[in-house]
Amino acid sequence: MTREQKHLRLRDRDAIISNEGIIFRVYGYSHPPEGYICDVEYASSKIYSSNDPRAFRAYGSEAFYKFYFDEGLKFVLRRFPKYTIYYRPLRRKLVGVRSDLVAEVRKPDKKLQDVFLEEAKDALIFSLKKVLNLIISISNLSVKNFGVFGSILHDFYHPSFSDIDLVIYGRENLRILRDILGEMYSRSNSALKNEFADKGTVAGKRWRFKNYSLGEYLWHQRRKRIYAIYESKYVNRRIKVEFEPVREWSEIFNDYGEVNRIVNEGWIKATARVLDDCENSFMPSIYSIEIIDVLDGPRIDNLKRIVSFVEEFRMQAWRDEIIYVEGNLERVETKNDVFQQITLTYMPARYYEQVLKVMKPSE
Repeated sequence: MTREQKHLRLRDRDAIISNEGIIFRVYGYSHPPEGYICDVEYASSKIYSSNDPRAFRAYGSEAFYKFYFDEGLKFVLRRFPKYTIYYRPLRRKLVGVRSDLVAEVRKPDKKLQDVFLEEAKDALIFSLKKVLNLIISISNLSVKNFGVFGSILHDFYHPSFSDIDLVIYGRENLRILRDILGEMYSRSNSALKNEFADKGTVAGKRWRFKNYSLGEYLWHQRRKRIYAIYESKYVNRRIKVEFEPVREWSEIFNDYGEVNRIVNEGWIKATARVLDDCENSFMPSIYSIEIIDVLDGPRIDNLKRIVSFVEEFRMQAWRDEIIYVEGNLERVETKNDVFQQITLTYMPARYYEQVLKVMKPSE
């Protein structure tokens, strides 16, 4: 471990690789000083295998398998518990990597810049360049405002099947990108289409959320604009293109040291008005709210916000919209304040009962 590695500056979507061949994704921006809270994304076939036909990834002579839902969590807890970190506000351990256990780091922004400097070696990379050049040519955005994650970041993509997973860095750059994509989607001859423009996108999709219909999901996803389809003539297929919002370095504040404790206070169902949406695009997504009505649940004293770690509820609502929310009520104790929040996150029992959706759209 070098001196530089001990002081790694990482953010959401950066990748950490362990000596055993486990690939982690840095999750969010609030981390204890000794390491990073992470998701587990892939593992080498030397230590893990899956029967899921979607999971296999090949990199030269080495194979990897992707984890779905809570498979990675269970794998780490069972086989490699050293990849957990005590998260003091919750008084429990979460999946994470200590700085001294980091074998390698891969950053989406650095990878994308390397990709653009090299000659495209296949039709998928050529399509990726075409998509970004199309956006850059009609905006003041540049390659430095983007990154690439997923299978392309790790070089085990398949040109005939893989998607294009991009990062867009910064709140203002995201606003510009969404405006550009909205304009593109409105043109019938555009090479980029809104992935959720019609019901065919969700046809046959296995749907588990109990308080959030497939039709509601389609409507919410469509207006986010960050999910596109690229009609690529280079691979003769439609490629899914995702633009994942990640904070600029200047927008990042690690509040781990500010929060003393987070305590669960039960389950709540409520309607509310969104007061501020400036943090709704990142992970976790944060919505400042005022409660309109508590339909069921514990008494509230000072409920300030909704915090969502569920991807389906990112960019879900905007300022002044009326929403319905159902999830965990928590008391947050910081150095200077005590308040409540509704948290949407992974849980083994009531995950699919959680919801955040617009009741009265502003547009």
